[in-house]
Amino acid sequence: MNDESGTERYLRLTVELTVEVLDIGALQTAALKEINDPETDLDDDERKEQAEMVSADDSGATALQWLIEPDHVLGLIEHVEQIEPREAVLSVEPSDGPSDEDDDDHDHDGHGHGHGH
Repeated sequence: MNDESGTERYLRLTVELTVEVLDIGALQTAALKEINDPETDLDDDERKEQAEMVSADDSGATALQWLIEPDHVLGLIEHVEQIEPREAVLSVEPSDGPSDEDDDDHDHDGHGHGHGH
């Protein structure tokens, strides 16, 4: 069903995920492998710069950003035919760890968790 009013409607989906880095060396190695892959669209200078950034970042955030596939993120909504993705922004940054909120209360907005996928 099309919206015939002519007005566009946008929704911003925000997802927050905290991960624990179990092996920073292996994470950086995996990112460097991706950076050095001939299929990666980088010239030699960009490749060197990105590799240095990954190696210098002891949080692992830069490495993880290299390893996240945009298609995986869009997979959250690909089954919803009534919407079209218009913009996606992904950032990875260091965290102090999981929030101190009650672990049993994940339903912050009263709308539940969907279908349990």
